[in-house]
Amino acid sequence: MPELPEVETIKNELLPYVAGHKISNITLLWEGMLRQPTLKEFYSRIPGQKITGLTRRGKYLIFNLEGGEQLLAHLKMSGSLLVSKDSAAPPKYTRAIINLDNGIRIFFRDPRKLGTMQLVEGKNNILDKLGPEPLEPGFTPELLSKALEKRKAPVKAVLVDQNLVAGIGNMYADEALFLARIHPLRPASSLSWEETRQLHHAIQQVLWTAIGDKGASVSTYLRPGGEIGSAQSQFQVAHRGGKPCPVCGTPIERIPIRHRGSYFCPRCQPGSRA
Repeated sequence: MPELPEVETIKNELLPYVAGHKISNITLLWEGMLRQPTLKEFYSRIPGQKITGLTRRGKYLIFNLEGGEQLLAHLKMSGSLLVSKDSAAPPKYTRAIINLDNGIRIFFRDPRKLGTMQLVEGKNNILDKLGPEPLEPGFTPELLSKALEKRKAPVKAVLVDQNLVAGIGNMYADEALFLARIHPLRPASSLSWEETRQLHHAIQQVLWTAIGDKGASVSTYLRPGGEIGSAQSQFQVAHRGGKPCPVCGTPIERIPIRHRGSYFCPRCQPGSRA
């Protein structure tokens, strides 16, 4: 599933192709991906809109439009945005095609048909409901402590709650908890101040490293040019069930937490503490 580093990479690599160009039209090959407005309104409002910038909020990719609206794309579990500079046929599983006035086409490829698009006003409650960005200056150890202190849920579940922290998903929560040496089942409120500081540092370190490696291609994630990311080569525990811990050699374990698989080292991240 594309998480913050993957969406940030897509934003950075897609921006040169779209900034300052107009959307000629968008063809929805699977209309179920459109969340708002109505299909009729979408097709009437989108043509001719100039893209003034491309930004990210959490796991949302945001096309900022000259008229004040925003086109939001969420890749969910298996989505990719692929750039085409010629008239090649859309790849298999393409669900939407964004056609620009410079001849560029952007294919929204999504094998599992979970990705979404929506055209919204610049001020909307979709993005406002998201928690703080973990790489912004305002995301401090104190802010993280406040988000954790009253929550008895497993710290792993809290980290992937987009209303508390935006953009972190399974992979990078597992990596951050390993780096901070915190068991994923620990109640969030049980973390000491020092553990919270270590977790804050670990979150930022694993995210910046993954961005530098252009995201992780462990499943269907592709960069706009069709290349894969290499962040998975740096993973210590994520998606490494049964393999030896790189620190102590203990086999990495996988457990379900809130219906999500979580990877950790039982020796480096000792047991749950109430």
